[in-house]
Formats: sequence, structure tokens, C-alpha cells
Amino acid sequence: AILLYIAGAVLLVGGAATWYTVSDQLAAENITVTDDASCQAGQAVNGPLEAYCMAEIINKHALEATGGKTYAQLDREDPLRQVASSASFLRASLFTSVVAFGVAAFAMGVGILSILTGAGIGSLDKRTRKVELPALLAARLEDGSAFRRYGVNLLVDNGDAVGAPVVYEDLPTQPNLMG
Repeated sequence: AILLYIAGAVLLVGGAATWYTVSDQLAAENITVTDDASCQAGQAVNGPLEAYCMAEIINKHALEATGGKTYAQLDREDPLRQVASSASFLRASLFTSVVAFGVAAFAMGVGILSILTGAGIGSLDKRTRKVELPALLAARLEDGSAFRRYGVNLLVDNGDAVGAPVVYEDLPTQPNLMG
């Protein structure tokens, strides 16, 4: 349970740090979603929704500027190809931040689940410790007889023997032959 607590805490802190870092870096760029965007218009780009909406409006503006053509559809000598290239780069960067937010949220979610799983296992462990063993089993565990059948029965040194030792077993069952 303690390992789940530790793993959960590491994932939770790592996810939160990633979320904060990506958000901080986006905010430092001072990007604002344009007013003609279908979502988050006029909002500062510092989260996944704003980044997604800004990427979508960049695509709309680029397609309007290039007559509906993408970078790959424009002729190599077309001066609008640079506009399409820049738009494509900006969109890819914004979508990368959206993915980073998703990974950070996933890490935080797994961290919380790990902590909760550790708490559940710890709770079960405390409950099972309270279960009392039957008196006969407790006595056998105490004197070691419960595990005697799994112990080494005999060690023999046949270094001075001329031939292979002969072992006679009255009841050759698997437990008697294998121990």
C-alpha cells in the first residue's frame, strides 16, 4: 500500500507540475483567442480549451487567406505557402499543448487512483489482521508443524559409498517421494 501512495503522489505532483508549466508557458506568449472564434472568444490562451479553439480559428483564417487550400495543395512558388506553413506550425504547437494538458490530467488521475487503491488495500490489510486463526491452526503455526511437510527430510552424505543408494518406500505417493 505504501508503494501505491508514493507512486500516486509522484504522479499527482508530476501531472500538476506539467499542467502548471504548460499553462505558464502559454500565458507567457500573450495569445488571445480572436473574437470571431466559435468558442472561448476573447479569452487568454492558457488552458487546453483556449489552445484548441485558437488552433481551430488559425486554421479557418489560413484557409480563408489561401483560398481554401492547404500547405500541400499550394504551388511551391506561391507566396501564400508561407502563410499556410506558419498557420500549420502554430496549430501543431497549440495542439501539442492540448496533448500535454491531457497527459498531465491523465497522470494526475492515475495518481489519485493509486492513492485511493493504496488506501483501500491498507484498509483491507487492517481488517484481515483482526481475523483470529482457529486454535488448532494457530498451535501448528506456533510449533512449526504446519510447514513440516515442506521441510528437508534428510541430508545424507554418500561420498564413501561404492554404488547408488537404495531407498525403499512402503507408500510411494507423490508427497512421500517428493517431500
